Amino acid sequence: MDNVNNSFDDCVGYIIYPETFKDGNGDGVGDIPGIISKLDYLRDLGVNLLWICPLFKSPMDDNGYDVSDYLTINPLYGTNEDFKNLLEEAHKRGLRVVIDFVLNHTSDEHPWFQKALQDPSCKERGYYFFRRGKKEGDRILPPNNWKGFFATSVWKQVGDSEDFYFHLFSEKMPDVNWANPELREEYFKIAHHYLDLGVDGFRLDALAHLAKDQSFEDAQGQCDEHGLVFDTSKYSNRPELYDYLREFKNKVFAPRHCLTLGEVGGGVSPEEALKLSDRERGVINMVFNFDTAWCNGAFGSIDRKDEDIKTDVIALKRNFLRWYEACHDRADMPVYWCNHDHPRVLSQYGDTRYRDESAKALFTILLFLYGTPFIYNGDEIGMSNADYDKPEDFFRDVSTKNEVAALRANGYDDETITRYLRRASRANARTPMQWENAPFAGFGPCNNVNKVNENYKQGVNVLDQMKDPWSILNFFQYAIMKRREPAINDTVLHGSFSILDFNHPDVFAYSHDGKEHFAVIANLRPYQVYFGFYNHPQDVVLHNYGDVLLNDHVFTLRPFECFLIKI
Repeated sequence: MDNVNNSFDDCVGYIIYPETFKDGNGDGVGDIPGIISKLDYLRDLGVNLLWICPLFKSPMDDNGYDVSDYLTINPLYGTNEDFKNLLEEAHKRGLRVVIDFVLNHTSDEHPWFQKALQDPSCKERGYYFFRRGKKEGDRILPPNNWKGFFATSVWKQVGDSEDFYFHLFSEKMPDVNWANPELREEYFKIAHHYLDLGVDGFRLDALAHLAKDQSFEDAQGQCDEHGLVFDTSKYSNRPELYDYLREFKNKVFAPRHCLTLGEVGGGVSPEEALKLSDRERGVINMVFNFDTAWCNGAFGSIDRKDEDIKTDVIALKRNFLRWYEACHDRADMPVYWCNHDHPRVLSQYGDTRYRDESAKALFTILLFLYGTPFIYNGDEIGMSNADYDKPEDFFRDVSTKNEVAALRANGYDDETITRYLRRASRANARTPMQWENAPFAGFGPCNNVNKVNENYKQGVNVLDQMKDPWSILNFFQYAIMKRREPAINDTVLHGSFSILDFNHPDVFAYSHDGKEHFAVIANLRPYQVYFGFYNHPQDVVLHNYGDVLLNDHVFTLRPFECFLIKI
């Protein structure tokens, strides 16, 4: 690890979804040898921090987020030795590695849960939430009316018994009980194990949900057709969470100087997030939220037409600004457009008709905002949402499968459902990475995961873009190099920041003033707009068109035109 800097201030992150990133052994599934084979590519791209989604042993009910053995690498992805080799090879190239650590639940095939099922008196029973159901005549009903994230009750009956266990996500992913100190110690040991191997930190999955309302009383609010209520206050961002994490910090994170990224989802305020990530009193380094992931109305948009989906540029600016204003003096922040749980950003806020221009514009906006930018694998070549033609094509994602069943039950036809999934399903981010214009997009000699997006044949692949000096990929590489220049990086992290023309409905523009003085200006529309600019441009550092249309302090901005300008 001699080549790895002790500071995280200069990091540009890259998110890898291993199942669909690169197949290294020819079995049709992405794996660790595949990741290793692309480390030179990642280094040359300019990123220096890898967040790798779950690699632990798993029955893959939810693509690895259902862990059956935390200390064994999933055989689909390789071996424990492969993982050690990945860490060694990454560190040789100055790349840090953060692994996805699933803390909220295990697989129902985990030995803890299996023992808890078999022996109600064992200590492992207390690692989970088991409760008696409610009797109503001859029926046994769940202990309460809570609805989980996969559109079902949070309770699953244990066989024909009166007992139920709690699961916020799939029924094959029982939640663990962080109020149990013995359970917490088990997770502390697992973390030490991976830090001993050389990982540089953890992305803490579903962190917001570790603490539950232990009364388990019914939720108040509007019931669905099954009598269930979706009330995240019962199991999200509760006060006890901070106690659990403070202990984790004191026993593991602080002594080991590791990077910790926490997923807190939607609904958390910046002030609440600061309780987690404040540099002086917080318990982790950074907090991921979803505030900027759905600013076009695509979430839950089954009743809307494609033409009704339009980016709310002012809402995007408002969300980034509120987090900046709360956090920039007190906390480090990750900034990102999407990850494995969201549709592709190019399809969300960009336009496939302007793939080149919109990919570059969106990246320029993100890269120079305050915080640590994270790219999701494939964004650097302008990958877009899946071109699937039926709901079943999305079914490798259990969440989408459950949602489709509910939509069909409510009378929606498959054409409507497919159109909706093409813009909203998280399966859109899980199509194989497109490496070249070759069978299966060069992912491997075969493909046993999600279907490949056919646009790899039209230049949306790494090899073709490497050959084109004006490609999205080469733009990303050059832009990352500029962001990592010490003076620019220092200005982004420590200089003053201002949104320019906040109320402009089409343009996202901002400036930084510090060791450098520069502005980012980006049109987020597939049509021409105008933008008044009253500073004096000294140099155009980044631009996605060939010429500049500036007259009398007014830019004429073509579809998705963007600039990074020194002023």
